[in-house]
Amino acid sequence: MSLKAKALYSFQSENKEEINIQENEELLIFDDTSLDGWLQGQNSRGERGLFPASYVEVIRPRSNSSLTDNSVSPAGSPGNGSSFYTPDPSHTRSSHESYDDDDDDDWDDWDDSSTVVEEESRRGGGANGHAHPYQTPHDNVQYRPKPSLERQDSMSSAKRSSMVGRNLNRFSSFVRSGVEAFVLGDVPMMSKISETYAIEMGTRGPQWCANPRPFVCSIEEPIKQTKFKGIKTYISYRVSPSHTGSPVYRRYKHFDWLYNRLLHKFTVISVPHLPEKQATGRFEEDFIEKRKRRLILWMDHMTSHPVLSQYEGFEHFLMCGDDKQWKLGKRRAEKDEMVGASFLLTFQIPSEHQDLQDVEDRVDTFKAFSKKMDDSVLQLTNVTTELVRKHVGGFRKEFQKLGSAFQSVSQAFTMDPPYSSDALNNAISHTGRTYETIGEMFAEQPKQDLYHMLDKLSLYQGLLSNFPDIIHLQKGAFAKVKESQRMSDEGKMDQGEADGVKKRCRVVGFALQAEMNHFHERRAVDFKEMMQAYLKQQILFYQRIGKQLESTLSIPAASLAKPQPFSQISRQQMMAHVTKTAAVGDVRPETGTNTE
Repeated sequence: MSLKAKALYSFQSENKEEINIQENEELLIFDDTSLDGWLQGQNSRGERGLFPASYVEVIRPRSNSSLTDNSVSPAGSPGNGSSFYTPDPSHTRSSHESYDDDDDDDWDDWDDSSTVVEEESRRGGGANGHAHPYQTPHDNVQYRPKPSLERQDSMSSAKRSSMVGRNLNRFSSFVRSGVEAFVLGDVPMMSKISETYAIEMGTRGPQWCANPRPFVCSIEEPIKQTKFKGIKTYISYRVSPSHTGSPVYRRYKHFDWLYNRLLHKFTVISVPHLPEKQATGRFEEDFIEKRKRRLILWMDHMTSHPVLSQYEGFEHFLMCGDDKQWKLGKRRAEKDEMVGASFLLTFQIPSEHQDLQDVEDRVDTFKAFSKKMDDSVLQLTNVTTELVRKHVGGFRKEFQKLGSAFQSVSQAFTMDPPYSSDALNNAISHTGRTYETIGEMFAEQPKQDLYHMLDKLSLYQGLLSNFPDIIHLQKGAFAKVKESQRMSDEGKMDQGEADGVKKRCRVVGFALQAEMNHFHERRAVDFKEMMQAYLKQQILFYQRIGKQLESTLSIPAASLAKPQPFSQISRQQMMAHVTKTAAVGDVRPETGTNTE
């Protein structure tokens, strides 16, 4: 039975099996059971094909039962009125489950269908798409915070009335990320914090302190491998960190595991999106090459980030080559307590005073900038995608048509041999072949420039899509500060408690500003590199075309014999004719008739 759905995000198709969808577009889904994270349906323009399940929410018919009164649910999730989406256990494993399976926790046995786009429980929630660390959607159970993290029921009613109010929307990113709990002081200090991330004041405001041990990492040699005697096939990539000198081989699902740990931990950091999994053709050479290029960009962003590059789970991913040690490190990362709201406890912020209103104005400016940049990047992506289509299709066909027309002219010139010039005909024919070659050059050129531009734009589309939720965290913290100060002014809250809310809001503000500054630094470097690389490749491309044309132009000068004047050709022909007919009689050139 077909179901109606609404697009949560825009999606740009990249092969013929997929279709484009726009944010808030009404869709028709033929079957709400996803296949490898993809749904098949129809958009509002009547186009049919595949699109990511996590990009849409299914609109389900209302039921009379109070237990099924939810009319909208995430794609692939049951509309059972549960507070959280309950994914298929075969696709999503909670952090509780993942480290209890001691014997079966070999990642080579993970289901290949588990991909980024299927992690709805992680991406549908708070900032960066991860769920509230205290809420785990699994087996239709709503996990609540530990008692030590909740306000105690024994608290007096007078004390309760002085509390800053909680957000009514318990599904907002501000709540689910745990930042609300942090700002209101509901996150207890850990007895021992093993990791710290420092923020310092730079020339443009707060910035992350640099990684004291910077490094880079290359991704090379995607190879097809098999297991279970060839029954299962997969692609592995050689990952080579510069600071170890020892490469490791990782599959896409390993990157996916790391990505989800990053989302779970880093609340106020824009974690770069992984290249998404394709529904069909995952072993095709073009797809493997495209994924490799985008994984390289993803890795470059990870290693350049002062915080992400120091994450213990990331280091384990890059260095560990032993199966037993891998399992231990993997479980340690999944048991990490410094995630979500607790991650904010790891920050060391400067002592400099910042006026919260100035910070809010700075955040508003960045919000407007990021929205404009997101729109511009999408526009450039659409234009570049269309240009690729023209290179591969339209431009090649037009130059092939031109070459074919020249060839046709050359063939026509051979139809009357007495007036034919082989040198001229060959030169025109060669010109036709040159333009056919130029058509093929246009078709191949996107591999040198436009594809790389699309890769970089895709990375920034993902980074920019994270910021609305991250900015929402800061906005929520600002609101709590204002509310606490109002309550303090009215005598409903101790000034010390209001100051505590303000102090914790400063932590969130410093972290967000540091992330904004890092984004701007990387943006300037990446877009300068992207534009320079594109222009250099365009110059080389048109230089190659110029050389092809110059080579073709030189052919007539080198090999085309000087044509004889028409009068000489006619005289020679006439003399031959006279010699041939002399025995018959006198031929008068004027009339061509016999005098006898």
